[in-house]
Amino acid sequence: MRAVGLVANPASGKDIRRLAGKASVFDNREKLAIVRRAVLGAIAAGATRFIYMSDSHGIVKQAIAETAIPRGVRFEALPSSGTASAMDTIVAAEQMAQKNCAVVLVLGGDGTNRAFARGWRDATLVSLSTGTNNVFPVMAEATVAGMALGLIASGKVKGHAVSSQAKLIDVEIEGEGQDIALIDAVITRDAFIGAKALLDPSRLKEALLSRAEPAAVGITSLGGLVRPVSSQDDFGLHLTFGKDGRELLAPMGPGMFAKVSISKTRLVKFGKVVRARGPSVIALDGERERVVANGQNIAMQISRSGPWVVDLAAALQRAAKQKTFLRTI
Repeated sequence: MRAVGLVANPASGKDIRRLAGKASVFDNREKLAIVRRAVLGAIAAGATRFIYMSDSHGIVKQAIAETAIPRGVRFEALPSSGTASAMDTIVAAEQMAQKNCAVVLVLGGDGTNRAFARGWRDATLVSLSTGTNNVFPVMAEATVAGMALGLIASGKVKGHAVSSQAKLIDVEIEGEGQDIALIDAVITRDAFIGAKALLDPSRLKEALLSRAEPAAVGITSLGGLVRPVSSQDDFGLHLTFGKDGRELLAPMGPGMFAKVSISKTRLVKFGKVVRARGPSVIALDGERERVVANGQNIAMQISRSGPWVVDLAAALQRAAKQKTFLRTI
């Protein structure tokens, strides 16, 4: 029996866009309830081992304490890096990779999933949305998500048979360590990071998108409303912003519309390097992360080398065909 990994980000769903926009706060009590339902779903489908990140608010630990756990089901808490930052998720992902978890439940937004992928690039994930401007995680009932987790961990359903590998953007800054983005890498005109959220379209210079989703909010919608690119397309989209092109009305965040000047758009094949040069700040999956000095080179490229994302419907359909949950009495 391989283990189910559990990661809950206590900071997701509480960023500045909740104040500047019209989004509601996703509190930790609701995340706790999601973890409980997912654990019960996984146990019902055959999971008996769980390994979880020791988050700074004890979400998973408390969820377990409030749940009637059958005998024989084991939980292991991973040592925390204790930073109360994305580093906790990165370190937990690295530890889960070493313990060879079959599948991992991640509660958070694009940023949380990016952090996990930094620690374990090609993990098999069930990602449930509890953040803002989300494209990578999905909205789904946690009970069903848990059933998919249990099916994969118990070996009743092979993970890669019901999953697809996500695209990923590799970002290399001259003289520094590499970084990644799952959905978008944006080069801004900023000199320092400041507030992480991208809310002012006048600061945008260019963006490389692995997905350009018209039915989303945030940077991905800027490309999606001009030239959609789906998760299944084997290419991405490069946007250049400027006042010499077209003006796009787009949702920069929940309930937040802005006019954005789009200069150029072009499709980018896998392996094609997009180059830029500082000074600038790079935002990854919607948040400013890296300062690039004057003259420092940037190289970005897209590949299909990211996490394996579980299709919940496909997992449950396969279980139904196998009569996994059907018993003879």
